[in-house]
Amino acid sequence: MSMDKEAIQKLGRLSRIALGDQQAEQIADELSNILRWIAQLKEVDVEGVAPMTSVLEAHAHPRADIVNDGYAPKRVLANAPQEIRGYYIVPKVIEQDTT
Repeated sequence: MSMDKEAIQKLGRLSRIALGDQQAEQIADELSNILRWIAQLKEVDVEGVAPMTSVLEAHAHPRADIVNDGYAPKRVLANAPQEIRGYYIVPKVIEQDTT
């Protein structure tokens, strides 16, 4: 699959991006190269290859899922402009739609 200048200009109009002829031609070439590379990747046989998230083998060390207060609620609330019964008090920021 390849991209032509007309397709890029149409995408530019839909995206509200002004593109000159030279820019559209350059982008079409770049996208065509990317699409060829993707097509080339599809040819690779990956049968039996496990998916991986990193080139390094890493293991997550599970920890106990224990609910706590952060062990420092008084220090955290010391930064609050206002506090009531252990909770931050913040100004209301919801706007009403008048239409």
